[in-house]
Amino acid sequence: MEQYDHPYTGSDKRPTLADSRMGGDVQIPTGWRYKRTKIGPVSLPYYASPEAQLLLVSFVCFLCPGMFNALSVFGGAGLNDDYASTIAFCATYAALAVVAFFAGAAINALGIRLTICFGSIGYSIFISSIFCYSKTQNLGYVKFASVLLGCCAGVLWAAQGAIIMSYPQEHLKGRFLAWFWTIFNLGGVVGSLVELGLNSKNNSAGKGVSDGTYVAFLLLTFSGACLSWTFLDSKHIVRRDGSRVILMRQPTWKSELLGLWQTLATDPYIIFLFPMFFASNFFYTYHYNDFNFDRFDPRTRALNSTLYWLAQMIGALIFGFALDLSNIRRTTRAKAAWIAMFALTFAIWGGGYVFQRSFTRETKEPGYDWNSAGYTGPMFLYMAYGFYDAAWQVTVYWFMGAITNNGRKLANFAGFYKGIQSAGAAIIWRADGLGAPYMSIFVACWALLAGSLLIALPVMIWKIKDTVPVEEDLKFTDELMEDVMPSHFYDYSVEQK
Repeated sequence: MEQYDHPYTGSDKRPTLADSRMGGDVQIPTGWRYKRTKIGPVSLPYYASPEAQLLLVSFVCFLCPGMFNALSVFGGAGLNDDYASTIAFCATYAALAVVAFFAGAAINALGIRLTICFGSIGYSIFISSIFCYSKTQNLGYVKFASVLLGCCAGVLWAAQGAIIMSYPQEHLKGRFLAWFWTIFNLGGVVGSLVELGLNSKNNSAGKGVSDGTYVAFLLLTFSGACLSWTFLDSKHIVRRDGSRVILMRQPTWKSELLGLWQTLATDPYIIFLFPMFFASNFFYTYHYNDFNFDRFDPRTRALNSTLYWLAQMIGALIFGFALDLSNIRRTTRAKAAWIAMFALTFAIWGGGYVFQRSFTRETKEPGYDWNSAGYTGPMFLYMAYGFYDAAWQVTVYWFMGAITNNGRKLANFAGFYKGIQSAGAAIIWRADGLGAPYMSIFVACWALLAGSLLIALPVMIWKIKDTVPVEEDLKFTDELMEDVMPSHFYDYSVEQK
């Protein structure tokens, strides 16, 4: 076979069907990145394998967004009131919405490693601003740190989405999603256990956490930022069958910005998933501030948070592995996942409606302690909300990953997802800050979730296939290169076996 520098896969061989599909016979390269290590009978994944990079991105998200989530789900970001946290989250998600929409271009131009390194630094700065506010009421620092966090989180989450959707083989995408979401939410569990341990005796009317909570979270998020420097760029990643991630070598900013438009032009049906993107973080405001923060004392909120993230881990494992069942066609799994999510939407949020009728924003009676009569029902409801969140996120990611295996296109999909998701979050955080009735926020969440599933149904029926041909994935990159680079940079052929 003729040797040459291929502009899409980063390989020096012409691409074959085996280069991007399970079962190829391409050899694993040599070098320290591909060295296999055994501990007894167990063979560990080599450093440049999708599995190893999945573990790295999972633990960075465990330490950075995981700690942020633990503080968020506690309600009020651990402060005595939710004034500063509402402003902070609104600013964060507004910035994230803008940055994430273009994050796919940044990832493809700069590489996974640099974008994750930048994306992880904002979390410790944000937590330091909240800690500072608890002592000095310096709202200006909170606003700055919130906007910075939105910029950082936009590229971090888009890079994470590109990794978990494009690195695994088609038959492993659900499992990758399950393992990522489980490890990531373990960060929420650990963070909530830290809160629980430091606030276990705090059942007073005050709602703030201890100083030690903020210090612990600062150390953990800073550790995550340091860990991010151990990533490898996509060009080094080789799957177990020798295949590589489909991407374009040495892209330009022009090609990447054009790629955003071309993604919409070549895959306009992705617009039918936009309402699901918009809904995917919309309900967090209700979960964190209007449910957990309003109705429970500090130590019970910490317990609720722990159970919420544990339920997320269970939901991710169940849905992730179910979506990869090899004895069921992928088209059938897609439709079954849609039916399951539609049923859960009405079962869980229907139960939530019954509880929401019992209180309003103006309710003055004390909230629940874990020793209070009647606490068990709301506790299980909050766990159900956590399970539902994980099921929703894993399903949406799996839907996107089932549409294509092209790493460049999936980076754009991930950017669209986080951008639109964050726009929804910014809007609802602002509505909550303006004092919208709890029932109005609840009904908006429920209606949006159910309506977005109906709008997405055509994609499940007509666009998700049992497998995506390699030629179809490469065609997108080929057409884009024709618009921005001379023909001799993209001249290649796909060999048939």
